[in-house]
Parts: sequence; structure tokens; C-alpha cells
Amino acid sequence: MEQIKIDGRNLTLDQVVAVARHQATVLIDPSTHAGIQQSRDYVERLVSDRKVVYGITTGFGKFSNIVISDDQIEQLQANLIRSHACGVGNHLPEDIVLATMLLRINALVKGLSGIRLSVLQLMADCINHKIIPLIPEKGSLGSSGDLAPLSHMVLTLMGEGECMYQGKKMISDEALRLCGLSPITLQAKEGLALINGTQVLTAIGALACYDAIQLLKMADISSAMTFEALRGVFDVFDPKVHIARNQHGQMLAACNFLRILEGSKLMTKQGELKLQDSYSLRCLPQIHGASKDAVNYVLDKVNKEMNAATDNPLIFADDDQVISCGNFHGQPMALAFDFLGIAMAEIANSSERRIERLVNPSLSELPAFLTKYGGVNSGFMIMQYTAAALVSENKILAHPASVDSIPSSGNQEDHVSMGTIAARKAYEIVKNARHVIAIEWLCAAQGVDFGHPELLGKGTKIAYDTLRSNVSYLDDDRVMYPDIEKAVSLIIDGEVIRKVEDACGTLD
Repeated sequence: MEQIKIDGRNLTLDQVVAVARHQATVLIDPSTHAGIQQSRDYVERLVSDRKVVYGITTGFGKFSNIVISDDQIEQLQANLIRSHACGVGNHLPEDIVLATMLLRINALVKGLSGIRLSVLQLMADCINHKIIPLIPEKGSLGSSGDLAPLSHMVLTLMGEGECMYQGKKMISDEALRLCGLSPITLQAKEGLALINGTQVLTAIGALACYDAIQLLKMADISSAMTFEALRGVFDVFDPKVHIARNQHGQMLAACNFLRILEGSKLMTKQGELKLQDSYSLRCLPQIHGASKDAVNYVLDKVNKEMNAATDNPLIFADDDQVISCGNFHGQPMALAFDFLGIAMAEIANSSERRIERLVNPSLSELPAFLTKYGGVNSGFMIMQYTAAALVSENKILAHPASVDSIPSSGNQEDHVSMGTIAARKAYEIVKNARHVIAIEWLCAAQGVDFGHPELLGKGTKIAYDTLRSNVSYLDDDRVMYPDIEKAVSLIIDGEVIRKVEDACGTLD
């Protein structure tokens, strides 16, 4: 079993996915211990010296002007968590919760937050034992960090609240006991250190970004098969065209299509059957390339945020300084995740238009709704309806969350990011887009079946064979939702992408 060493500087998206989805365990790098202890010692010295420091010896938000007595410091931190655990809605999926805990540890091991190593070790133990705090998905403004959802996470560390353990919902204290672990009593600064950060929104958006990267590859594969089913004009992939524009993502997309379609006998030359195709075929490199550029921009932001200190205040023990700051503000990620949602909505939009061309006999030479026996059979008619519903929903979800702000905490926090909403929307858009791409893949394979599948390109033939080994050709009507779910599961598993990349080289 893979073990991920956490040092606050070098965490990668692949490692986050390994912990969140593939049972990898975590280890706090011993090299971080001294810095964590130094920061903790400094906090304890501030308390001992009765310094007035935000969140350590004062209240929070609008209450920052109220000084807390020494005998109330522990109560202050516990009350912070209990009062802030106000989330509502469905619980976040297990992979998002595990990613959240991992990212929060990675931020805190930087030694700028004043938290004890033992607290961080308990979080790591929870990850390794798969004690999953139940965190409602709604209630965060994305600054001051993800206060409400992270408070639900911390309740589990305190032995309060609820969690999932070995498939059962239980009180957190029981799960800790079953694993031989003890709940923590929060000390000065620790409650604030645990919740004042962007780790929920970053975890949601990071996993959405990872899935988007994989889905962009699958979109290239499925649309290439559609291109063949509709006898597309392959001149549009000529490298000279894309070099002339000099857009990086566009050039990468065109290169992908050339490799996936290598050897295809189903494409046509310009003027052979038609002069040019519709935009959803002719402009595939331009459309997909723009989304590739957008997702790569988001990936850069994710990589930075995963290794960032997003606490307030930050402890600089070497400089004998505590700085109240705004690193908890989710604006950098809110904008990025809004962009991610828009980019992936566009991938689904263009896919749905190709699905329409595949099923509509007015737009292709294929049988109506991809069935030989139309009338008694509806074929793929309602597949297009489903795709249309998903892309319409995505258009609503793609409205930016980051343009909104509602003041909170008595107007002390007068501009917030809504970054967690942006991340959640992007995550949902990617899920919807995945289903649309799966439907296009099914339709494209059915379209190819009316011609000559043996003439497909190198990559599309692999994709066709992979699908047909799991989903059969549609002759007479059958219940079709299992076909969609099987195609979706193949995309999530990544099997078809791995096979195509083994044959054609890594897709960009």
C-alpha cells in the first residue's frame, strides 16, 4: 500500500487522489516536527506573557476586540468548533473528506499555525484508519476559509459529532475508541488553526480538476469516433492550421486527434464528400484546446493552494511575529473553479451537438436515431434528450459563484469568495459532462456499426472494442440506462484511456 509523506511543500494532485480514492496512507514527514514544535512553543509563550493576539487570547470575527482570560482559552477553542458546526445538506463524499483532511494536515505541517504535532497525528491516524467525519456540503462562504464544514471535521477529532467507520455511521468517540485513539482537547489557537483555511473548497475543486483532465482525454477519444462515424474532413487537423494560430491547447488537441485517428479509413478529404463540416466537428481542436488551456490554468492554482499556508493569524516564530492576514480568503480558487466549470460545460455543450448530428437523419447519412427499425424502435432518441438536459443544467451551474458576496460577522467580513460553491458547481458540471461524453461514445459506436468498424483509427478502434466488450450493439430497443452507466464506469476507471495511450502515446 502506497504511503504519502506530508511535508507542506511537495504534495501533488496524484498523491491527493491516491489518498482520497486508492487507500494510500499518510505519514507526517519527520523533517517538519521541529518547525511545528517551534511554532507551538511560541504560541504558548504568547499566552504565558498575556499578549493580546487575535484568535489566541481574543474572540473571533466581530468579537476580536474581546480579550479572553487564561482560564477560558481552552473553552474558547472548543466553543469555536461547536458554534461553527452549522453545515447543512448532504454529506460530502468520502473521497472529498479524505482529501480535505490531507490538505489541512499539509497546510499545518508548514509550522506557521501553532498547532501541536499530536493533533496533526490524530488527523493522520483518522485518514489511515478511514474514520470519515460526516461533513455537510453547504454552509461555507469560502472565507474566512471553510469555517462550517471544517468545524464538522474537527468535531470528530474532539470525539463529538458523527463519522463513518467501516461502513457504519456512529458517534465519533466510538470510532476513535475502536481504533485505539483518543479524542483531543483543543488548546490555544488550535481550533482556529484547524478551521481557518480553504481546504474543503480546494479538495472539492482539486478532485474536479483531476477528473476534468481525464475527461478531456476521453472527450478527444469519443469525439474522434464521432468524426469517423460522420465521415469528417480530416484536413482540419493539419498541423499547419494550428501552428498558424499558435494557441497551445489547440495545438495539443490537434496532435491528440492525429494520433487517435492514425490509420483511419473512415475520414474523408476536403471536397471528397463535402467541402467542410459543422463547427462541432470542424472546430474540435479549437473547442477542446481552449478547455485544455483553462484546465491547465486551474491545475496550476490547485498545485499552489494544496501547498499553501491559509491560516490566520500566521505565526513567524523566527521573527518573533504574529501577523493577522487574509490567506484564508478563497478568491484565487473561486475564480479558478468558476473557470473550470465553464470550461467543462463547453466540452459537454459541443458533445451534445455531435450527438444530435449522429441521431438526426437530416444532419447525417445514418439511420434515424441510429436504429434500423425506426417506428417500433426509438433507438437512441432519448439519449439525446438526456444529454440535452445535462448540458442545460450545466449552463445554470456555470453561472459564476465568485461574482457574489454577502457580508458576514457583523460586516467585519464584508467581502467573501463563495469559493466553496464555485468548487461544488464545478464538481457537478464535470459529473454531468462525463455522462454526456459517455452518451456520445455510445452513439458514435452505434454509428460506426452501420459502416465498417474495422476501418477505425488506431485509438478509436481500441475505444470501440473496449466499449463493445461491455455494451452490445443496439438492435431492438432495450433498457438503456445501464449502457450509460457502464460507459461512465469505464471512463471513471480509466481503462479505455490507458489502452489508447499505450497504443498512441500519452494524450495531452
